[in-house]
Amino acid sequence: MNQTVTSPNFASSQPMPPPASAGSKLASLARDIKVSHTIFALPWALLATFLAAEGSPHAGQLILIVLCMITARIVAMAANRLLDAALDARNPRTARRAIPSGQLSRGFVAFVLALCAAAFIAATAMFWVVYRNPWPLVCSVPVLAFVSAYPFLKRFTRLCHYYLGAALALAPVCAWVAIAGSLDWTPIIMAAAVLTWTAGFDIIYACQDYASDVECGVFSVPAKVGIAKALWISRFTHLVCVAMFVLLGWQSAQLGAIYFVGVGIAVMLLVIEQSLVRADDLSKVGLAFFTINGVISLVLGTLGIFDVYF
Repeated sequence: MNQTVTSPNFASSQPMPPPASAGSKLASLARDIKVSHTIFALPWALLATFLAAEGSPHAGQLILIVLCMITARIVAMAANRLLDAALDARNPRTARRAIPSGQLSRGFVAFVLALCAAAFIAATAMFWVVYRNPWPLVCSVPVLAFVSAYPFLKRFTRLCHYYLGAALALAPVCAWVAIAGSLDWTPIIMAAAVLTWTAGFDIIYACQDYASDVECGVFSVPAKVGIAKALWISRFTHLVCVAMFVLLGWQSAQLGAIYFVGVGIAVMLLVIEQSLVRADDLSKVGLAFFTINGVISLVLGTLGIFDVYF
């Protein structure tokens, strides 16, 4: 299937000199794994925290949730960079990432991964020590394994986008369990919303790697059905996501009019996101993927917390 698209220009993959100091290496790794993209999942975890606490969690619980979110994000993305280094080197869009370009060694990235995994487990243990809730610690290693396994999925199934969505969807589920010590329908519906929201925008993001995925044998929806059909699958997935947003507000007694204002804004932004990307023009994928989805998460999380707290 031939696909002619307008895509962003990517820099050449000439080797880059490695950073000299440990601080420079950490800054390079933070840029490479995009720690700032924790913003996609963190508001959902915080909303689940406030819902599970029925309005006002302890400050210590909030600090531990944030620490868990940041360290889990670093573990997942560091694992992604390590496992996908060879594939990244073959893709013009990703060849300048830290490992294939020579900026960072595998050993350094693996060291940071191990350090953050230990910090994550230690933070989950504090829920047991301080709040007498053992479940975060019990689930800590399985959760880290789950969120780190995404690179394997793209090697054998087109459902990898939905697996990535499930990895982000663990954020509200785990936050709820950390606070309440049990599960309820509210975090499950929230997880379904996050899963379909993430999968929808990840399919859009994967469209820019269509040619590389086909050449390298990477499994993705665009590589299987082409960019045009993939965008329609993304739209349908986001339609299901909107239904989950509405169902969440309807199911939870703590969410009301303010949250639904956020849902309205999110729907508008999803429509804009889908309209920015066409099968013959992927030049605005960055705006659709990074900026708009960050705003969606912030708006729904902030307005939902405001609704619960006030």
